[in-house]
Amino acid sequence: MVEAFKIWIERSNELARQAFELYRPEVEQLISSQTTDEHQIQLMLDYLLDFCFDSQMLLLFKKLCRYYWDINPQATADYINSYREMWDEESMENDDN
Repeated sequence: MVEAFKIWIERSNELARQAFELYRPEVEQLISSQTTDEHQIQLMLDYLLDFCFDSQMLLLFKKLCRYYWDINPQATADYINSYREMWDEESMENDDN
């Protein structure tokens, strides 16, 4: 069982690396083109959120959140809260208290 878990972690990490290579240019394009299409930005944030267990993907998620904040602060705050609920260990620990 431990071996199966190690394999699952390795595959998850590899998938996150591939996702980073795929999504990084798309995030850069959204920001450099000053895209204000909220549907497009939110779709990308949804994709990134699934991989925020990975530090590179988390940085990409934060970068897009910083950009999106000026467009829609409430929606951005909702994404940040979603991140915290899914991945932030400190938030999880505070919820347990």
